[in-house]
Amino acid sequence: MSTTSTANTVAVNGTAVNDTATTAAARDHARAQAGTVTDSMPVLPASAWPNPPAGVAADRLTWAETVPGGRYTAKVLARGTRLRLRDLDGAACANLLLYRADATHERLNVADTVKVPWQAYLGTGHPLLSDAGRVLATVVADTSGRHDAFCGTTSLAANTAKYGEGSAHSGAPAGRELLTLAAAKHGLTARDLPPVLTFFHGVRVESDGALTSVGTAGAGTELELLVHLPVIVLIANTAHPLDPAPTYPTTSLEVLAWAAPEDLDALVSGAGSGDDPEYQRAVLNTEDAAAAAAPQFGKDAK
Repeated sequence: MSTTSTANTVAVNGTAVNDTATTAAARDHARAQAGTVTDSMPVLPASAWPNPPAGVAADRLTWAETVPGGRYTAKVLARGTRLRLRDLDGAACANLLLYRADATHERLNVADTVKVPWQAYLGTGHPLLSDAGRVLATVVADTSGRHDAFCGTTSLAANTAKYGEGSAHSGAPAGRELLTLAAAKHGLTARDLPPVLTFFHGVRVESDGALTSVGTAGAGTELELLVHLPVIVLIANTAHPLDPAPTYPTTSLEVLAWAAPEDLDALVSGAGSGDDPEYQRAVLNTEDAAAAAAPQFGKDAK
């Protein structure tokens, strides 16, 4: 059998067939895609990202990705990593979970994240606490101010009722469906999904206890987290449960991360000088765990 191929077709014994009908043609077709970059894939290596944050050398980037609406992403980040989320077009909604990478039973606890700092509305300086009283990350910059620690993420049933569909591969995927896929890539199951924090779509509590959506702060707003312990990060960019839009509204989310151990050193060293004893205690708990796990996860492993 003789086989020749072109960019679109392959000839088998003189007969033109689909360009992926043979193994050789499928290989040629696949290799022709090399170097193609879309808005739904990570940039590899991250240092190839065209616009690093101001003052950050490209070779410090460890994660660079654009997550379209209705998609998810996940990554393991080291202690001392700075993570920036950016709402590119004004309707991103980042549903975020954190797990301690070296002990996945320890994970983000939204109730403690609200209760311990005596503050339900997230902003700069707010710790993201685990269920063991440790700081997994701290919010260190925020130009949005529209976030939510009350409502959690969407479900298949709720999205189906609202949009007519809600499965992971539908046009209106629910947050829980997407996070289940993200979790599976790190050996976690749906039973391991606690309530999420939501960034870039705000909610306020009314005087009668009702929860009201206040929407987003518009395109280009950013939030930055500083990671205190090695974490698995799960993000689903999906519509907020209280989003009033009748159709699935979510737009792209930019995710960048870079090594910033000096920022963590400064944050930790300054934690004892404030008037927030709850945060100070949580930082001490965290530093104790980091030191005990050294050198793999301690201060010397930056």
